[in-house]
Amino acid sequence: MIITVSVVLGFKHTIRDKVAGFGGHIQVSNLLKYNDTDPYTIVADDSLMQVMRSLPGTKHIQRYSYVQGLLKTDDDFLGVMFKGVGPEFDAAFLKENLLSGSIPQFSDSTSRYQLLISKMIADKLKLNTGDQIYAYFIGDENVKTRKYTITGIYQTNMTRFDESLCFTDIYAANRLNGWEKDNCTGIEVTVDDLLQIDYTFEAFIRQVNRSTDGHGNTLISQTIYELYPNVFTWLELLDINVWIILVLMVCVAGFTMISGLLIIILERTQMIGTLKALGARNKTIRHTFLWFAVFIIGQGMIWGNILGIGLVLLQQYTGIVTLDPQVYYVSKAPVELNLPLVILLDMVTLIVCVLVLILPSFLVSHIHPAKSMRYE
Repeated sequence: MIITVSVVLGFKHTIRDKVAGFGGHIQVSNLLKYNDTDPYTIVADDSLMQVMRSLPGTKHIQRYSYVQGLLKTDDDFLGVMFKGVGPEFDAAFLKENLLSGSIPQFSDSTSRYQLLISKMIADKLKLNTGDQIYAYFIGDENVKTRKYTITGIYQTNMTRFDESLCFTDIYAANRLNGWEKDNCTGIEVTVDDLLQIDYTFEAFIRQVNRSTDGHGNTLISQTIYELYPNVFTWLELLDINVWIILVLMVCVAGFTMISGLLIIILERTQMIGTLKALGARNKTIRHTFLWFAVFIIGQGMIWGNILGIGLVLLQQYTGIVTLDPQVYYVSKAPVELNLPLVILLDMVTLIVCVLVLILPSFLVSHIHPAKSMRYE
C-alpha cells in the first residue's frame, strides 16, 4: 500500500509539474482567442503586471508570445511553434530537463536569434548544439527568414510539447508577428501553493477576468486544469485505481487476520476451557486474544513499513525501475514519500483489521469448559 500510494503521488505530481513548467499554473490572455483562430494579443504594461503581482498567492508572472514557423535544413523541414519569452522567464524547469548546451539569454529589447529546441525536434532534423538553422515565417503578404543558432536541447518526454515547441526571445516573436513591445500572447502565473490555487484563481476572476488592458482588450484567466483537461482527467482516474488497490489490500489483510485469529482460538481451545473453569470471563479471554492479534498486526506493519519505505527511498535515489517515456512521459518510475499519509495509512489499516476481528472473537463465548477438555 505504501509503494502504491508513493508511486501514484509521484507520478501525478511529476506530470503536473511538467505541464505547469510549460504554461504556469494560471494563464491570462485575450478573451477573443477562444472565438477565433487568429492570434489576439494583450498589453502587458506595468500597471497590469503590478495588479497581478499584488494578488494573494501569486509567486511569479512572466510574458510569452507565440509565433508559428518552419525550421528547414538541407535535407528536411518541420513546422514548429516558437514561444518567445522575456528576461523575467523562470528557466528552472528547462534547466532540470536540459540535455546539452545552455539556456539562451532571453530579452525583450533585442534578439540574438538563439533557439532552445527539444530532443525530438533535434532528432527529426538531425541538429546538435551549436548548429545554425534557417526559420521561415509565413505572413499574409510575405515570407520572413531568420537564421537561428541552437544553444541548447531539452527533453521532458511530454510528447505534446516536445514535438513542436521551441524557445526564443519575446522581442523576436513580437517583431515577427508585427506587434508592439508591450504586446504578448498572454501572461503565465505561478502560485505559491498549488493546493491553494482555487483561492488565488478566485482573486484573478474578481480582479482580472472581464477587465480591459491598455488597448481595450478583454482579459480572461484560466488554470492549467482548464487548459489541459484531458491530462488531468487521466491523472484523476489513477485515484480510482489507488482506492481499488487499497480496498482490496485491506480486505485481504482483514480476511487473513480473521483466519489467523480463528486458528489461534481453535489451537487454544483447551486453554480457553481451563481459563473459564478457573473463573475467567468471556470478555477477558476475548480481549486477551484481540490484544495478541494486535501484537501480530503491529509486527507485520513494522516490517511492512520498513520494506515499503525502503523500496520507495531506493527508487527515489537510484531510479532502478525504468519506464517507457513514450507511454508514461517519464523515463523512471517517479515516487513521492508522504510520511503523514503513510502514518494515516497505518492507522486506518490497524483500526480496520482490529474491527473485523471483533466478531470472530465471540467464538470464545461458545466454548464450554467441559467439552473443551475433550477437544483435540
